[in-house]
Amino acid sequence: MSHTVLEQLWIARYVIMNGIGVTVSISLLAILAGSVLGVFVGLALVYGGVVLRLAVRAYTDIIRGTPVLVLVLASYYVSAAVGLDLGPFSAGVLALAIFCSSHVGEIVRGALQAIPKGQTEAAKAIGLTFTQTFTSVLWPQAMRQCLPAWVNTAAEMVKASTLLSVIGVAELLLRTQEIISRNFMSLQFYFLAGGLYFIINFGIEHFGKYVERKTALPS
Repeated sequence: MSHTVLEQLWIARYVIMNGIGVTVSISLLAILAGSVLGVFVGLALVYGGVVLRLAVRAYTDIIRGTPVLVLVLASYYVSAAVGLDLGPFSAGVLALAIFCSSHVGEIVRGALQAIPKGQTEAAKAIGLTFTQTFTSVLWPQAMRQCLPAWVNTAAEMVKASTLLSVIGVAELLLRTQEIISRNFMSLQFYFLAGGLYFIINFGIEHFGKYVERKTALPS
């Protein structure tokens, strides 16, 4: 039996590698785009005007309260209905990036609000602009607080990428299902897929810890 599994694994090696590549690519793009957008969402929630804060609050509450699968289907089918010709890959990245941005926005909001207001006032007193205050005073402190929660969000994006198989994205789960449909080794290959997802998220976790060590204040 083990010999047969190894044979099937060797036959399917390129399919599995392709699925891993697509999963990593989609997750990375969604995390990067969602994180950048999430920073602006967090800034708007803390420093925006009343109208902007209400609009962004509605955005974050709606997105966070919507299942990821619904966002994926909406990004794919609604975009086509309004004339945006997004393929499955682009629609999947868009859906995950939007979902990621709502969570990162809340993380950034909490981190910024945890910084004493006296630091912002001190920065104004010495003539720093808001941009200078944010980049030199607020963001370095907020980033240290954001990192653990951001790592969890990044790992969630990898797991959420499995939902993209419903719109035909050939990520790791869909490739695994295609292999199983040919060799009927469900248990073995689902265990393999689970192990590969674990390795990806394990790498994200350790990368986050590495960044935390590099950005930690000296004791």
